[in-house]
Amino acid sequence: MHESVTLTPAVSERDHAAGPSHAALTMVEYGDYQCPACGAAYPVVKALQEAFPKDLRLIFRNFPLTQSHPYALAAAETAEAAALQGKFWEMHDLLYERQDLLEPGILASWAQVVDLDLEEFKSALEDGEIVKRIKEDRMSGIKSGVNGTPTFFINGVRYDGMTDYESMRTAMERMIAGLS
Repeated sequence: MHESVTLTPAVSERDHAAGPSHAALTMVEYGDYQCPACGAAYPVVKALQEAFPKDLRLIFRNFPLTQSHPYALAAAETAEAAALQGKFWEMHDLLYERQDLLEPGILASWAQVVDLDLEEFKSALEDGEIVKRIKEDRMSGIKSGVNGTPTFFINGVRYDGMTDYESMRTAMERMIAGLS
């Protein structure tokens, strides 16, 4: 843990959340859908969600590193457009599971895979509100000291030890025990 760096702003109803709202641990990930390290962290995060179904709530905030990853913004826009149809997590998972195929031309077909209304999807991409939301996520990351992806916060405090499943699981077990 890195005690001096805290999450700004705090988690709210605005965030994409998976898991119980009353969970002992809330883990916020600032991620980039084209980032190889985020892709490597994805199965670790999924395994943690399975290991702590009642004690872990996951929040995802977009932090596309567009200078390094040319398709990151398009992928984030796709996830946000899916969110408007209640399918954020389905698209989020698909983007990471097929990260090696990521390119703007394929994203519309992925909208079909998660059963989105394509007209609504296209309209959302053209609206501008999605880009505004992604910029808000990015600015919140900058305010919180995020300078790379993935960056994780657990219960509002930056966690710098994200290396592997076992170390994260052990850290989370200790945190939950400390909250009892």
